[in-house]
Amino acid sequence: MAVRPPRWYFSLRSPYSWFAYRELTENARDVADAVEWRPYWEPGRVTAPLLADQGIELAYVPMSKEKHLYILQDVKRLAAERGLTVGWPVDTDPDWDVSHLAWFLAEDEGMGREYIGRACEARWGRGLDISDPAVIAGIGKELGLDGDALAGAAEDPQTVRRGVEALRQVSRDGVFGVPFFIHRHDKFWGSDRLDRFVETVRAGSRPAPAAAGPHSVPAEPAGQAPAGDAGHAGGCG
Repeated sequence: MAVRPPRWYFSLRSPYSWFAYRELTENARDVADAVEWRPYWEPGRVTAPLLADQGIELAYVPMSKEKHLYILQDVKRLAAERGLTVGWPVDTDPDWDVSHLAWFLAEDEGMGREYIGRACEARWGRGLDISDPAVIAGIGKELGLDGDALAGAAEDPQTVRRGVEALRQVSRDGVFGVPFFIHRHDKFWGSDRLDRFVETVRAGSRPAPAAAGPHSVPAEPAGQAPAGDAGHAGGCG
């Protein structure tokens, strides 16, 4: 059986994915080149009904108010440590199909990574609504791409089919939050797990088990998912 390549799931709506993107492309380019880049997003207007028709349900848990407030504080702190200023976006009714389906078209032109960088900067650096097709068109034009095509990706049946298949892969891989990294049988959730993922990809082997310590968290029993809005710094749903 062929060994599946390492892969990471990114989302344009996640500030932690933004941090992971910057660290991968700036400090671990060899790993960025070695892994598959895969989008993850909450299904929107066009993909949600198609996934429902196929009986596919992603492991997505709506964020609690308490976690949302914590993330605001945490992201501000982590951004400051990286010399970044966050321009908090105002998008009261986002449709993540718009920005994520556009990525497929940018990727076709060899500009997928650049698109992610521009989209994250637009959302987290300038506080723009990347669910607005006009914003996506502007990003496309900045990259020398067909901005109108990117802005209309969610209206293109072929691109929508690719998006549905990508979200099917999200379900098959058991991804429940972002950023999410997979190497062989090992899964890592959160930007604060990126260093460990980079180590395992570079080593080409499974990581050694972490030693138990006073702050160790017991593993969940097999087949039992944590209840509620579980999470940790470095990742979000």
